[in-house]
Amino acid sequence: MDIVSILGIVLGLVAVIGGAYLEHLPPTAIYAPTAFLIVMGGSFGAIMVAFPMADLKRAFTEGMKLVFKELNTDYRPLIEEIVKVATVARKEGVLAIEGMRNSIEDEKFKKALKFVIDGFEPKTVTEILETDSFFEFEETEVAGKLLEGIGGYTPTVGIIGAVLGLIHVMRNLSNPDAIGPGIAVAFVATVYGVGFANLWFMPMGTKVKRRAAIIQQRNELIKVGVQGIQEGLNPHFLKEKLEVFLEHKYRTHEEGAH
Repeated sequence: MDIVSILGIVLGLVAVIGGAYLEHLPPTAIYAPTAFLIVMGGSFGAIMVAFPMADLKRAFTEGMKLVFKELNTDYRPLIEEIVKVATVARKEGVLAIEGMRNSIEDEKFKKALKFVIDGFEPKTVTEILETDSFFEFEETEVAGKLLEGIGGYTPTVGIIGAVLGLIHVMRNLSNPDAIGPGIAVAFVATVYGVGFANLWFMPMGTKVKRRAAIIQQRNELIKVGVQGIQEGLNPHFLKEKLEVFLEHKYRTHEEGAH
């Protein structure tokens, strides 16, 4: 669980609600089911026109999960696993790693090793891994773009809601006592639009796109590792080559690393 995402949402809500409280604005002042219906209904209607159903499902299932899922960027255990396999393959041949495959924890690396054991050409294995990584990145990034897209629509639809509210107020100018409260309610739609965009949908979309880049980086590491195994690279050299994917603090060959 990504605690940072949860803390960010909580902090944003507390800041907004706390600010309203300090201004002596009661919660009922921003309670407007009609405004919520206009903003959410209009925004989701627009995004349904912009994206196909498959993208919508992916964004609200896999995409939302990625927002709150912790991704480990310490690839040292994976690198050690790759180097261990490379050592056996270099000494005893590629077929010798078949018995090691079941003990591999990373599923993508395990799947890639199957191609190696089955005797696929290095070029073919590279093409398979690159294509798989490309489509995974595209699908994940589209989920992020879709969430950002909703965040782009909600403020505009919120303005539509505010204008509709003002039209209603203008049609009832004969009742001066209702003008002030009516205008206040009209602007609630704008608050909903801007609030949902900047505290929810756009940050989530950005987080999902960042997750897509992290997943792609891990896939690239696995591809380079598998290439090294098939080429019979020296395990020590392969380890140095793979450590470029690590954050600087994790690199064992750099001075001051732990």
